[in-house]
Amino acid sequence: MWIIIGLGNPGSKYSQTRHNIGFKVIDFLSNRYNIKLIKKALFELGEGEIEGVNVLLIKPLTYMNNSGQAIKALLAAKLELSDKLIVIHDDIDLNTGTIRIKRKGSSGGHRGVQSIIEELSNNNFIRVKIGIGREKGVPVETYVLENFTQQEQDKIKKAISSASSAVIMIITEGVDSAMNKFNRLKTSNL
Repeated sequence: MWIIIGLGNPGSKYSQTRHNIGFKVIDFLSNRYNIKLIKKALFELGEGEIEGVNVLLIKPLTYMNNSGQAIKALLAAKLELSDKLIVIHDDIDLNTGTIRIKRKGSSGGHRGVQSIIEELSNNNFIRVKIGIGREKGVPVETYVLENFTQQEQDKIKKAISSASSAVIMIITEGVDSAMNKFNRLKTSNL
């Protein structure tokens, strides 16, 4: 079974912010494959199939910087950590709309990913990163909690669809195939 986690912050206050793009991808997959998300104490969880593959879709409800707490609780209660864990998150170092897949490694400064690494004592999970860009002069903490601008909306809709396609390719064809396809695409080709 694949565990697919989209990072974000719970609540309507944050629903349209840049930091919540991971949640948006989970919602996209949930709607496309009719996988109902059910609210639990620390996360929303949906169990179903994507292209015949069993999956869990997860949205941690512990706020971004404590995402690892929800994931640790989920894995302790249900599953063991394996190479079938995908984390979807925003990345300020990528141009808006760019998709990058990474097999494992450091958090790259992303506090939600860092929380997962710390709580699991493991960095061996796949990341699907979605570029949200960066605005000079605006502190990162402020920028990620702002809504996307009107000019960014088309790129973001395409990026959510592309990130969902990347997840589907990872679980059906393997991470190498997905990396070969999506890590070479430029933002304008999404």
